Amino acid sequence: MRTRTASGLIVTVLTAVGLTGCGSAAGEQAATPRWDSSAPQTAAATPASSHTTTLPATPTPSPRSVPTLPGPGNPRGRAAVPAEARAVQTSRPTSVIGNGTPASCTSEAVVSAVAKGGIITFSCGPAPVTITMKATAKIRNSTGPRIVRDGGGRVTLSGGGKRRILYMNTCDKAQGWTTSHCQDQDHPQLTVQNLVFADGNSTGDRAEGGGGGAVFVRGGRFKVVNSRFVRNRCDQTGPDLGGAAIRVLSQHRNLPVYVVNSTFGGAAGQGGSCANGGALSSIGVSWVVLNSVLTHNRAVGRGANPARGGTPGGGSGGAVYTDGNRFTVTIAGSIVTDNRANEGGGAVFFVSNDRTGTMTIEASTLRRNPSDGFETRGFPGIFFLGARNPTVTGSTLR
Repeated sequence: MRTRTASGLIVTVLTAVGLTGCGSAAGEQAATPRWDSSAPQTAAATPASSHTTTLPATPTPSPRSVPTLPGPGNPRGRAAVPAEARAVQTSRPTSVIGNGTPASCTSEAVVSAVAKGGIITFSCGPAPVTITMKATAKIRNSTGPRIVRDGGGRVTLSGGGKRRILYMNTCDKAQGWTTSHCQDQDHPQLTVQNLVFADGNSTGDRAEGGGGGAVFVRGGRFKVVNSRFVRNRCDQTGPDLGGAAIRVLSQHRNLPVYVVNSTFGGAAGQGGSCANGGALSSIGVSWVVLNSVLTHNRAVGRGANPARGGTPGGGSGGAVYTDGNRFTVTIAGSIVTDNRANEGGGAVFFVSNDRTGTMTIEASTLRRNPSDGFETRGFPGIFFLGARNPTVTGSTLR
């Protein structure tokens, strides 16, 4: 069936099942990848299914089974990037991990440098290198205010399929509580750029609601530039936890998280897997996703939110899962394809509980994002409850 959206865009409807009351922040149920700039950005399509399919948990791949991957982001994306969302200048680092050899770039060095804060770069030699983390690197809230991790396009930080890679939480007293309003402080200001985050896994860590297989952030500010996230995982069941790659709870003054020129998945077998949000997940947080690629990610939970009787809950937001009250999501110059949700929103699940939130899609392609349970009529791959229908311009949805 073909229909015309409020913005005049003609789209093909794959599933047209209405749903109400699907989410709330509190009561809602709820191996080194090599970058090859000559490789194509598109991957083989995953055929859409007209029936519900049970998706098995994604096994942790062998570190030696890594394909040649294109550089991060969508090279054809033309969305304007505001100054505050661009890469940070790192020519004068506070600390350098390594002395020019791969052996000198260790997990211990990463953990120590991150705890000290500042601008962090790597000197691990001219070839790509993987640093398998023996412990999660944690931001100390008294450091900064600016903290930058720049891998120079040659460094992969791996969770080894066993642990989360990076953690920042302004409300965690173990990391130093620096204000009486921990959810709304302007620091630390964390940037990750020119890095690969691979095989992060936060399964079993339900602190702060869980999620964030590679990166967990609460408070301060956060942005991602020129980076890639592959094969990350978090708990496979649960009504509201999510974010196989990134989970964010609160940002200073409700300012957005920027994701610029970055890739989540990018090829079959490289995507993230979690109960909800196979790539990104948040509660009450705004996102601006520019010139990026989100493909082959999966929301594998079952029972939606609130969880249906007899189910563990989850399964929404194949690529992106967002929930809360007043927040916004902007996707511009980006490719969102071949993601899947067992329940709602094969590409994006967006629930603004007080119906004040808005979503904008500009100059982007959303294709082959099956929602096995439900999605919003006229917006294939999207389940949306907000102030009005998503604003879609210059984009393809089907």
